[in-house]
Amino acid sequence: MGRKVLITPRTFRLVNTKLAEHLEELGYDLIFNPYGRLLTEEEMINLVGAIEGIIVGLDPLNAKVLKAASKLKVISKYGVGIDNIDLAAATRQKIIVTNTPGTNSLAVAELTMGLILNVARHICCSDRKIREGQWGKYQGFELKGKTLGLVGSGQIGKEVALLAKGFGMKIICCDLKLDQEWAERVGATYLKLEELLAAGDVISLHLPLDDSTYHLLSKEDLNIMKPTAILVNTARGGVLDEEALYHALKEGKLAGAALDVYEQEPPTDSPLRSLDNVVLTSHMGAHTREAIGAMGRLAVENLIAGLTGKRPEFTVNREL
Repeated sequence: MGRKVLITPRTFRLVNTKLAEHLEELGYDLIFNPYGRLLTEEEMINLVGAIEGIIVGLDPLNAKVLKAASKLKVISKYGVGIDNIDLAAATRQKIIVTNTPGTNSLAVAELTMGLILNVARHICCSDRKIREGQWGKYQGFELKGKTLGLVGSGQIGKEVALLAKGFGMKIICCDLKLDQEWAERVGATYLKLEELLAAGDVISLHLPLDDSTYHLLSKEDLNIMKPTAILVNTARGGVLDEEALYHALKEGKLAGAALDVYEQEPPTDSPLRSLDNVVLTSHMGAHTREAIGAMGRLAVENLIAGLTGKRPEFTVNREL
């Protein structure tokens, strides 16, 4: 038997069959997610004991799971965000952590624009009412001339800006790292968060989740926004206080919202499900054939490099 590799993303086996075959040809013993859903902490603990490499999606790799993974050498994230991985614990155990930046940026950006249009024109609401036998008219708003506020101007934020420019939107953004050259090229303006929230007709979140960004948008921040504005989150659920968002929407302090990510996934008990001015999708921003293929290829490259003693190009804990 070869070195054991656990692959948890459900889409990997469906789309990246040739990559799986390639790993097997190289002598790796592949273990796939047996449940067809996100694995729990206990399930991960039961699977990782003999594993040397993991290609992981959103499944938990916290300190408790990593402690059970005594042979683990490489964690290859199938995506960009690593908030489900305890990076400090992995680093202490000398486990290389990698990710796949840029592979799904366009996919997430295109979904973001789809969600903006959906909320602005009440597309899902109209569809749902027709299926219920109701026929109504919904007054939306046009995007041309409106201001898009990007909270985060990384790769995904930049892609959203380019798409929004095609609709004739004005771009404002905020970020800890200012890219003035890019901003000048696309006509974007950097503002402080409070200024951005007050000025934006559409606010779109594109930032990682960590201790500094948890509930970055709270009740106080949502109260700054225009009552005619809409909020879109395709980043991570934890950057937004969902309870505060629910009350803001229910009380008419915001016109609408669209979420692809949630603090609890799936959001089975979320009161947001009861509101007509909210569009909800199932964390599918990166789920295009193109993005899944690109994520798979880079995740496999990172995995093989780490397991063969090389330094993967996209190592997150570079101090190793």
